[in-house]
Amino acid sequence: MPDRLLFISDLHLQTSRPELTRGLLDFLGRESGRCQALYILGDLFEVWLGDDAADALAQEVAAALRDFVVAGSQVYLMHGNRDFLLGAAYAQSAGAELLPDPVVISTPIGEVLLAHGDSLCTDDVDYQQFRAQVRNPAWQTAFLAKSVPERIEFARQAREQSKEATADKAMAIMDVNQQAVVELMSAHQQSRLIHGHTHRPDQHALTVDGNSAWRLVLGDWGKQGWVAEISDAGVNLSSFDL
Repeated sequence: MPDRLLFISDLHLQTSRPELTRGLLDFLGRESGRCQALYILGDLFEVWLGDDAADALAQEVAAALRDFVVAGSQVYLMHGNRDFLLGAAYAQSAGAELLPDPVVISTPIGEVLLAHGDSLCTDDVDYQQFRAQVRNPAWQTAFLAKSVPERIEFARQAREQSKEATADKAMAIMDVNQQAVVELMSAHQQSRLIHGHTHRPDQHALTVDGNSAWRLVLGDWGKQGWVAEISDAGVNLSSFDL
C-alpha cells in the first residue's frame, strides 16, 4: 500500500445535490487501494440528525466507505459544524474511526495537527456560543431523545437563523482568528495544521513559538472537489472537477 495520506472536508452531501455524492463515489473509486488512510475532517454531510435518522444517502455513503476500507485503506471521520451528531454506530457501519477535534497524527513528513476549523473562528462570538451549546453532551442527549420529525423541524429553523445571521456578518468574522490558530498549534507543540470549515483553500505560512509553521485549509466541494495529500514527497493541495 502506498504511504499516502489523503484529507478532505466540507463535502456537505445532501439528497438535493446528487452530483456531490457521485463526486465522492468517483473519488473513492479512483483512490481505492492507493492510499494508507483517508481523513474526512468534518461536514461530510450537510446535516446529521442522529444515527437513527440515517437515510438512503447516508447508507450509500457508508457502503462506499466500507468498500474503501476493505480495499486496504483506513478511514477516519471528524465532526464538523453540520454533522456533529454523527455517532459511533454510523462510523462503525462505514468501517471508519471517529477522531477527536483537534488531534495529532503521524505522517510521512512528521506530526500534523488536524481540526475541523470552526473552533478557531473565535471572532464569531454568536457561533461559538451556539457551538458550546450543541456540543454539550446533555444537550445532545436531550435532542436525540426527540422524534425525528421534531429534529428535522429544529434543523430547519436553525438553518434559517444561520442564513439570516451570516448575511449580516463580515467575511473576516467567519474566518479563523490567527491568534487562536497560533495558540492551538502552540498548545499541541505542532508546526503543521490542516483544517477545513472556512471554504478558503490555501496554504499559509506563519510563526509558532519562534519557529516556521504552516496551516493548510481544505476547500469545500461544489463545482470542484478538494484534496490534500501527504506522502514522502511532501504535502500537496489540489482540486478536481466533479
